[in-house]
Amino acid sequence: MRGARIEAFGEPTKVLELVDEHEPAAPAAGEVLVGVEYAPVNMNDLYVIQGVFPVRPSLPSFVGNEGVGRVLALGGGVEHLKVGDRILIPLYAFSWRERLVVPAAGLFRLPDTDPKQLAMLGINPPTASLLLDEASDLRPGDWIVQNAANSGVGRSVIAIAKARGLKTINVVRRPELIPELEAIGADFVIVDEDGSIDKIHAAVGDDRVQLAIDGVAGKSSALIAGALTAHGTFVVYAYMSGGLVTISPFELIVKRVIARGFFMNHADIEPKIPAALREAVPLVASGAIHVPIAAVYPLSSLREAVLHAERGGKVLLELGGAD
Repeated sequence: MRGARIEAFGEPTKVLELVDEHEPAAPAAGEVLVGVEYAPVNMNDLYVIQGVFPVRPSLPSFVGNEGVGRVLALGGGVEHLKVGDRILIPLYAFSWRERLVVPAAGLFRLPDTDPKQLAMLGINPPTASLLLDEASDLRPGDWIVQNAANSGVGRSVIAIAKARGLKTINVVRRPELIPELEAIGADFVIVDEDGSIDKIHAAVGDDRVQLAIDGVAGKSSALIAGALTAHGTFVVYAYMSGGLVTISPFELIVKRVIARGFFMNHADIEPKIPAALREAVPLVASGAIHVPIAAVYPLSSLREAVLHAERGGKVLLELGGAD
């Protein structure tokens, strides 16, 4: 069985190695053997490999934080699944390998739809769902504002917000993304540039903007915080710019904006993930959540896949473990 393994943390193209290992043992009671079909190459995968992500595996270790596969064998007592069912690989189960054994608890059969889109279901869509829950007083017709709107999380926010009756203000860096995001249901898309805040206020009018979702940090934080109405909630889940989160004191003092951080692995968040996943599954199946894929690489082209992901674009590994 082939898999991607590290023996030390470091630069992914240097420490990753493709290895042949013994097949996994037969699943014990309460477990299933899964053949992995596809697994994304995410930035958080690369952070794990570098050793800078909060999740740090014991070394040596396989890697890979999400993916999709088929059930190949059932351990004793597993009755809610059957051989052949397609399931999500549990988060941080180290999915960049052809086969693995995982606990059956919490797994559920996925619909018969594009497995490549399903492979990206485990992190970004539930993150979007849970971010939308961060403002407890949202009601249908309210606006939410986000940057990084073209990201996997951003696209999921657009779809899930629309399903909940919310409207979205979406900040992007390139004008060519405006028609693309409008086509998937974004209500208002704007380029992050001088004068953007005035255009946002003009589009929203007197409506409420109760939630700002920040995946960029830097000066973009100030823009989306400035779009909030009084007592709004500002949530940071990533910092793609690498800069500091910047909010005008006016937002905190006069508007009394509440600022907080979000991470899926926080103890109070983890129990909410299954419900968030189930909310997202039909949206992925219907195509309402659809992430453009830049390339799919076989596991044998692991280095090329990592280099492509570092350049940008959604990249998947094809594992073939369910064949």
